[in-house]
Amino acid sequence: MSVFEGVSVVREANIYFDGRVTSRTVEFPDGTRKTLGIMLPGEYNFGTDSPEIMQILSGKLEVLLSGESNWKRISGGESFEVAGKSRFDLKVLEVTDYCCSYVGDE
Repeated sequence: MSVFEGVSVVREANIYFDGRVTSRTVEFPDGTRKTLGIMLPGEYNFGTDSPEIMQILSGKLEVLLSGESNWKRISGGESFEVAGKSRFDLKVLEVTDYCCSYVGDE
């Protein structure tokens, strides 16, 4: 889905890592939400409360999920899932456009 119809967008940005990762929250009429954002090259560690699906729209990164020992390369058009109440590491290799879906909301 490249266009979200009938949604609300939270005006305030989510800004992390001194502005190197930013996103906006999109709220759907059924109560679900997603974030749309940009990550600049760098290394980041994130925590999550609910399970997430990270869809990489463009760019390249490597992800190390909690409990795993091998980094996985992800490029535009691919996605990965993150368990709830966990942490994960990212090595963003080039400017990356992403959409994060919160599975616990769906």
